[in-house]
Amino acid sequence: MLEAKAWIRAWMWFNGEKLLNAAVPAGRMDMEKQMGASTRIEKGTTIVDVVGQIDLGNSPAFRKTLLDSLKGADRVAVNMIAVKYIDSSGIASLLEVLKEARQSKKGLVLFGLTAAVSQVLQLTRLTGVFEIRENEEQALAA
Repeated sequence: MLEAKAWIRAWMWFNGEKLLNAAVPAGRMDMEKQMGASTRIEKGTTIVDVVGQIDLGNSPAFRKTLLDSLKGADRVAVNMIAVKYIDSSGIASLLEVLKEARQSKKGLVLFGLTAAVSQVLQLTRLTGVFEIRENEEQALAA
């Protein structure tokens, strides 16, 4: 887990608040280049809240988090509202998890897609492959 200062910095960054260099722990990479994920259960669905950028450096951890969540649930919803960037390795991770979900007859839904994530899914013509919802309420109801 990230230190408390790092989470505060991430929260401020995602909310567009001005950051002070003094608030950044020494030796840390910029938060926008890191990825974090946490899980919770709502109405029988495991929700994975993802924060940061999903790229080649952290897509294996992203994939593992989603696959582990899928093992313990019949349905997983991925909250991507705080994902500012996703590259092809992140898309590959999502496709691998979708494949596993379908093979094990479990559900996978993405929600809260940012413009950047939505654009990548549109460019790769994958918007019709994934179940995508606007918000958590819709994802849980689907």
